[in-house]
Amino acid sequence: MMNDKDSVKIYYSISEVCSMTGLEPHVLRYWESEFPQLRPKKNRAGNRAYRDKDIRTIRYIRFLLYDEKYTISGAKKKLAESKIPDEEVNTVQSGAVDTPAVPDDNQNEDGGLVRKLREELADILRILRE
Repeated sequence: MMNDKDSVKIYYSISEVCSMTGLEPHVLRYWESEFPQLRPKKNRAGNRAYRDKDIRTIRYIRFLLYDEKYTISGAKKKLAESKIPDEEVNTVQSGAVDTPAVPDDNQNEDGGLVRKLREELADILRILRE
C-alpha cells in the first residue's frame, strides 16, 4: 500500500514552484513569455501546472540569469544551445557533488559525448563551489 511519502507529484502550482525556486509569480509568468522552452500546461481552471521538467528549466534559467549574470537574450541563446540532459541540469542545479549515473563509456555508443559532458559538468560544479 502506498502512503503519501511514496506518491510522486506530477504537477505543481505556481505558488509551489515559487517556494521551490525562490522566485515571484510575476517573474515566472514573464519568463514564460521570453523562453519558449518554458510552457507549463494549464488545468481546466486556467491555472499553471508545472512539471518536473518545467522546474528544471526554471532552475537553469535562474542559474544563468542570477548566478552566471547572463542577459535575457544571452540566457535564451544559451538555453537554446544547451545539450545537457534534464537529469544533468537537475544535478547541477541541486549542487550535488556526484556526477549523475551514466553507463560506462565503453558500453555507450556516444562514449566521447558522455565523457565530454562529465568533464564540462565537473568544471561547472568546480566553478559553482568557488
